[in-house]
Amino acid sequence: MTDRWVAVLSGGLSHERDISLRSGRRLSAALRSAGLTVTEQDADHDLLHRLRNERPDAVLVALHGGEGENGAIQSILELLDIPYVGTDSRACRRAWDKPTAKAELARAGLNTPDWMVLPQSTFRELGAQPVLDALVDKMGLPLMLKPVQGGSALGARVVRERAELPSAMMGTFAYGDTVLAEKLVEGTEIAIGVVEDSDGPHALPPVRIEPSNGIFDYTARYTAGLTSYQAPAELSAEATAEASELAVSAHRLLGLRDISRTDAIVDAAGRVHFLEVNVSPGLTKTSLLPMTIEAAERSVGDVFSKLVERAIRS
Repeated sequence: MTDRWVAVLSGGLSHERDISLRSGRRLSAALRSAGLTVTEQDADHDLLHRLRNERPDAVLVALHGGEGENGAIQSILELLDIPYVGTDSRACRRAWDKPTAKAELARAGLNTPDWMVLPQSTFRELGAQPVLDALVDKMGLPLMLKPVQGGSALGARVVRERAELPSAMMGTFAYGDTVLAEKLVEGTEIAIGVVEDSDGPHALPPVRIEPSNGIFDYTARYTAGLTSYQAPAELSAEATAEASELAVSAHRLLGLRDISRTDAIVDAAGRVHFLEVNVSPGLTKTSLLPMTIEAAERSVGDVFSKLVERAIRS
């Protein structure tokens, strides 16, 4: 593998730029430790020129948020015929839109919390209060509000009281013009990594997530000490098996490739509920994917260097 030269793309212009840069640095160091030659490249206006003129053997996408997960950068790599690790552009678009991903899994009979999609234009045209009243009357409380597209829990709000709903909705609209209102399922939050090899996708051990404030928001995710993790998660054998099956099913049903991370909730009855899937999981010191990789007694460098070779050969 020492003759392979790869480019790690990070940065970009999304709200998650800082997290992406941190992921890119850690991924680059892991790949170098595995013997690859690595160039770190920001996803800026010079990127296309650089890739055309100095073509790497493969690209790894450590971008989070829009262009890294919605298929945009993957489309460019496909136009340039440059091999890359990760999901192709079409499946990225399917997974990036949370209601689309949830609907796909629900059609397959998998558990996911009930939801409604509310564009900001609906509030302008019909009036905010009547829409909010109808939402609570239909779905009840508590609710989880999220932008329909986005990551790192940016804009996510838990609403337990009707009076909290207007300000929470406005906070979520700050990160996108459409909100996913999801029935809040109380329980144990977990993350399950999925990695592909020659015989298909395999689930890594689940990670249990316990934020000190009870909500795994942006601050809890990326501030050391605010969240405790358990990897592998101490779950019942049945819940562990169901979580693994759910993550692999999400990976397959959405047409994902190489690597993904599924976020889920295990309720008091032990049932596992799909929340969302990430095609470009974070790789920072507090990120979940490295924890689930290490719980499987593997290293980030080992996993991604093998995926590089797989991408080049495919």
